Amino acid sequence: MKKYATLFEKGDHKWTVFYHDAHKADYLIGTNEYLIQNKGKAILTDPGGTEVFPEIIAAVSEVADINEIDQVFCSHQDPDIFSACALWFMMKPELKIHLPAIWIGFMLHFGGKLSNFEGIQDLGTTINLSGLALQALPAHYLHSSGNFHLYDPIAKVLFTGDTGAAMTGDPEGFLVKDFDAHIPHMEGFHKRWFGSNDHKNQWCETVGAMDIDFLCPQHGLVFEGKMVKQFIDWLYNLRVGVLE
Repeated sequence: MKKYATLFEKGDHKWTVFYHDAHKADYLIGTNEYLIQNKGKAILTDPGGTEVFPEIIAAVSEVADINEIDQVFCSHQDPDIFSACALWFMMKPELKIHLPAIWIGFMLHFGGKLSNFEGIQDLGTTINLSGLALQALPAHYLHSSGNFHLYDPIAKVLFTGDTGAAMTGDPEGFLVKDFDAHIPHMEGFHKRWFGSNDHKNQWCETVGAMDIDFLCPQHGLVFEGKMVKQFIDWLYNLRVGVLE
């Protein structure tokens, strides 16, 4: 089962990260999931594919009542994001999925009804979690042509999907400890999979002006404190959309 840790907690408002799974098959890409709880309700970010569904449910059930989860946030359309949706809908038929509007027709191939999906238009939106206003921020072409990140201005946590992703993990923790040593694990991914330097730099300028304590990718390790700015500055200066 996945490990988990608390990122933020104040009253009934809480962020939990689910990370390293020691029993994951080597051929699967490791993923992080984040559960945001507020006043008895919860939203889960990019909750994973079919093969890891049992591990996700087991881990989340140790932190929260599954019945609290009535919303899911999908940053984009990749199968590791939410190919397990048919299994989720078997448990929770009325589950609401927030995702880029342009990907609804593709995500329906995984399962569900049109009424399950709440399309986010290109400029973003606000998602209400029991009075907590979560901000779905545009992150187009990072790496998907329709892509969003999720910001909690109270917890100062930004979920960034594949931005900041690294092909590594840490069985003993979930935080980046040495930024320079971490670069080789993420540089190739960002160069290959991110398609627009203009959009990348627009994103860096936007989030660089925000108050962020934790920058949370879907793969790899979490950036905390001063490393948030280090990552944003590094990404701004990285040339992407190349095969190197």
